[in-house]
Amino acid sequence: MSEQLEQLEKDCIAACNDCATDCGHCFAHMSGKTSKSACPACCIECSAICRLCCDAIARHSPFAKQLCKLCADICDWCAKECGANDMAQCKACAESCRRCAAACRKMAG
Repeated sequence: MSEQLEQLEKDCIAACNDCATDCGHCFAHMSGKTSKSACPACCIECSAICRLCCDAIARHSPFAKQLCKLCADICDWCAKECGANDMAQCKACAESCRRCAAACRKMAG
């Protein structure tokens, strides 16, 4: 096992960090507001799995690929839920979730 992170791993960590941050921002903006979807609850789930993926990848966890697959699935769900809302924060969150899902799928193989 390499002690250094490969570019694919770095890209996935960056996408996961960005997504977790955007989900947190969306959650803060939407908290207490009426939503047409599971937003902002999906943002909490998505942010949590994204942070877990970052940690797993960084420590070369034997479960990183499995976590990335799950993260991609949760990001897809969150993108759909947040994308159903018209607010700019929700649209930005949905786009970040789509980017993260793509990076996690690459990482998962």
